[in-house]
Amino acid sequence: MKEKFLYSRKYKKENTIINLNKTKIGGKEIIVMAGPCAVENKKQIIEIAKVVKKLGAKFLRGGAFKPRTSPYSFQGLEEEGLRYLAETKQKTNLKIVTEVMDTKDVKLIEKYSDIIQIGARNMQNFSLLKAVGKSYKPVLLKRGLSATLKEFLMSAEYIMKEGNHKVILCERGIRTFCTYTRNTLDLNIIPALKKETHLPVIVDPSHAVGVRDYVIPMSKAAIAAGADGLIIEVHKNPEKSVSDKDQTLNFSQFQQLMKEIKPVAKAVGKIL
Repeated sequence: MKEKFLYSRKYKKENTIINLNKTKIGGKEIIVMAGPCAVENKKQIIEIAKVVKKLGAKFLRGGAFKPRTSPYSFQGLEEEGLRYLAETKQKTNLKIVTEVMDTKDVKLIEKYSDIIQIGARNMQNFSLLKAVGKSYKPVLLKRGLSATLKEFLMSAEYIMKEGNHKVILCERGIRTFCTYTRNTLDLNIIPALKKETHLPVIVDPSHAVGVRDYVIPMSKAAIAAGADGLIIEVHKNPEKSVSDKDQTLNFSQFQQLMKEIKPVAKAVGKIL
């Protein structure tokens, strides 16, 4: 049985490439997903989307359902936010990635999103994993805050076992004793995953470090380590963002990130 895991290179040797209307995740191109932590209003999300697309992002990220540590924090606009994402897609042609938190919302997210995100806190929500495993949409699976490599891959297996093999793994930092960053970005896991699995691997440096100044250098490090893409938090005015303001880049910082990762991508045989 050990040899038969669907995520394993023993099951499939060649890399899985997820093709979404000619945008390929896991191929030669570094794919950048960018946008705010949360959809706040229609004007906000459309403005951000136009900028990140112009600067080279292929996907718009934005939370309509927000898992927050405090129950009193902003929880998202829910379906209203999803409608704003859909309208933004029509205006910009950017593909959408957004998070699902409950099995009852999977069909709703499918309706509006190109990629369904499973957040770190739900990495071992097995009912939710099974539900998205029955979806026809690709799934972006974030690593849990304390998850081992094996636990991460077995969560992917839960999805794939249900028939959905379009899984994207996302390293977003793990909890350690360090306090100078929000989490610790585990760059080691990128080559480790590449050895163990054929699935594409992306990195979320925004959540990993939680400090705006470190997002660009860790983005470059992630690409150098072999990541297939990045998911970055971007806002017109991060200080006024309803969530994650400390780690969110403004437009000029995102432009600088796109400029600085290009030569790194070229150095490791990728394009941007």
